[in-house]
Amino acid sequence: MTQEKDNSVVDDTEDQLPQSILPIDEHVEEVAENGRKVRRKGVYLLPNLFTTTALFCGFYAIVSSMNQMFEQAAIAIFVAMIFDGLDGRVARLTNTQSAFGAEYDSLSDMVAFGAAPALVCFNWNLTGLGKVGWMVAFIYVACVALRLARFNTQIDTADKRYFTGLPCPSAAAIVAAMVWALNEVDLASNSLITIFTAVVMALTGILMVSNVRYHSFKDLEFKGRVPFVAIIAIVLVFAVVFTNPPWVLMLVFLLYGVSGPVLSVWRFKQKHVAAGQEK
Repeated sequence: MTQEKDNSVVDDTEDQLPQSILPIDEHVEEVAENGRKVRRKGVYLLPNLFTTTALFCGFYAIVSSMNQMFEQAAIAIFVAMIFDGLDGRVARLTNTQSAFGAEYDSLSDMVAFGAAPALVCFNWNLTGLGKVGWMVAFIYVACVALRLARFNTQIDTADKRYFTGLPCPSAAAIVAAMVWALNEVDLASNSLITIFTAVVMALTGILMVSNVRYHSFKDLEFKGRVPFVAIIAIVLVFAVVFTNPPWVLMLVFLLYGVSGPVLSVWRFKQKHVAAGQEK
């Protein structure tokens, strides 16, 4: 046992374990347990398995777009969203949160919700714009990176009820659903659709790095009992989505994307009215 300058105890008993025969250093992470700092070797399998699946889906979406399979690419991005939403919840339920998992999740998000949507959209419809097309795609990717960096640095101080800026999975959903829906009606060759696609990508990028607040829905309680009608409502939601998945999903996520600026304008007007009444 050793004593550090901050009087916290570090348990280094696991350092005595045999080293791996593989030419890869074992991951060692310092965690707090019962008021002590303890070094733990290895990583948790279950939450990182979900994160790896999301990462694979993002990579698969890129490869699919290179082979002109844009529907499969868009679906892969939505599947990545599902697994990205599960990894954190699984980690909390099983008490397997770790700094490694948080960093790995951000890198996975960068691929699945940054590079993948940008390249899928570029390969689908932005190549005709030449340098402007890849510049728009790059702006989107850069905004995702900035959004994730800001989120990671503010995670301990931010209001859990709201996201600052459009969440990158939602931005990716807007882009993926747009590609999926418009590809079904074969509008990729339309010049107006090309301009519309570029504008949507640019706006989603700007919204991600903006200070516009979006509801996180993290205050919803799923553990308690709900009225029976809530289950019926969920069934109806699934039924509506599956009537036409690309168009319904595009509409839903576009509404969510617009909700932030609309609510911000509404809050600004409310504050202006309240300030006028105080005078």
